[in-house]
Amino acid sequence: MNLIEKIKRNQFVVGIVGLGYVGLPLGLEFAEKGIKVIGFDIDKKKVDYINNKKGSYIKHIPSKRIIDSVIKKKLSATNDFSKIQKVDAIIICVPTPLTVNREPDLSFIIDTSIEISKYLRKDHFISLESTTYPGTTDEELLPIFEKNNLKVGKDFYLCFSPEREDPNNKNFSTSTIPKVIGGVTKNCLNVGISIYEKVIDKIIPVSSSRTAEATKLLENIFRSVNIALVNELKMVFDKMNIDVWEVIEAASTKPFGFTPFYPGPGLGGHCIPIDPFYLTWKAREYDISTRFIELAGEVNTFMPYYVVAKAVKVLNQNNKCINNSKILILGLSYKKDIDDLRESPSLKLIELLQKEGAMVNYHDDYMKEIPELRKYCFSHKSVKLSAKNLLQYDLVLISTDHSYYDLNLIVKNSKLILDTRNALKGFKNKKIYKA
Repeated sequence: MNLIEKIKRNQFVVGIVGLGYVGLPLGLEFAEKGIKVIGFDIDKKKVDYINNKKGSYIKHIPSKRIIDSVIKKKLSATNDFSKIQKVDAIIICVPTPLTVNREPDLSFIIDTSIEISKYLRKDHFISLESTTYPGTTDEELLPIFEKNNLKVGKDFYLCFSPEREDPNNKNFSTSTIPKVIGGVTKNCLNVGISIYEKVIDKIIPVSSSRTAEATKLLENIFRSVNIALVNELKMVFDKMNIDVWEVIEAASTKPFGFTPFYPGPGLGGHCIPIDPFYLTWKAREYDISTRFIELAGEVNTFMPYYVVAKAVKVLNQNNKCINNSKILILGLSYKKDIDDLRESPSLKLIELLQKEGAMVNYHDDYMKEIPELRKYCFSHKSVKLSAKNLLQYDLVLISTDHSYYDLNLIVKNSKLILDTRNALKGFKNKKIYKA
């Protein structure tokens, strides 16, 4: 039975490479539609969690979804890539970070593709979902796969379909977010559509894999630039003694021509702090300087430094030196109500504050301790959020405004508060400062 027939009969097997914030929810969508899924990951802990029905290792994904799919024999996991031979559709969801020089690091994509190529066979479908620069699918992946004397669009199918996950967004799920897809050939596109439409409500086909890659970059650059704008305005308005959040709220009443974006302590998540630099790097190949995008990146990268400078100023105004001061950071994850640490500005704040000589602790019920990370090696563990504990700190810095925070407890028992998220909107207290 060929791939097209298997897809029509729902008898194809999906292989998800990378079982993180993108791969796991996508795999569950297929499994819950009755399509067998094999997840591939080099992290043995994730493989063990799934196969032994231990539950979820991502807090906003219910354990029941995973356990039910495993019990029904629709989901399994492995770190044995030879099992690629057993799947029909391979979906790559691996990280695409930046190097220390802020250049694209495609090592995860390339290494994964080389591994897949060892087991590539006729009728395989491959889709890359990892955000990258235009041309990656055609220029980097295709040559690796065609080394097997297989012809793209005829013997195997290759697409790019960017992930659009927004962890813990109550209004959208993996299946309800429209999915863009571009194929290396028309046949590739048609096969990709027939696979993804099994689990996604609306498919948006585009003319090429390059267009799909560029679409994802535009989405995230749009956000990066607008967030940089309000971050810069925050610093300007602060000097003018104007509350930027009040300004944004007032501007948002205009029923056309304005979209609200909000400032913060820096950019977090895997996409917005990283993706714009993929395009700026690629643009140099065409002798184009993307000054607008790079300036936005500079503004957003500067924000943790601005927050630390503000912390120094607030402490000084209250006759306290940053050196040897005790600071509690509230919220470690990059956005509220999730356990995702990727590019979290809270981590940078800890680093910068400690360099200033402060003794820094944090509280976050979603992250009880800081794991080993590529950029940081902290040994901190979350401290208890109580009236007694709050009183011990010279400054409480709200970096992530989790919904579970008892704001009255925080305001009542903190000596000084620096709020980077407008979490304490409505509170009138001289010990509350904004950054």
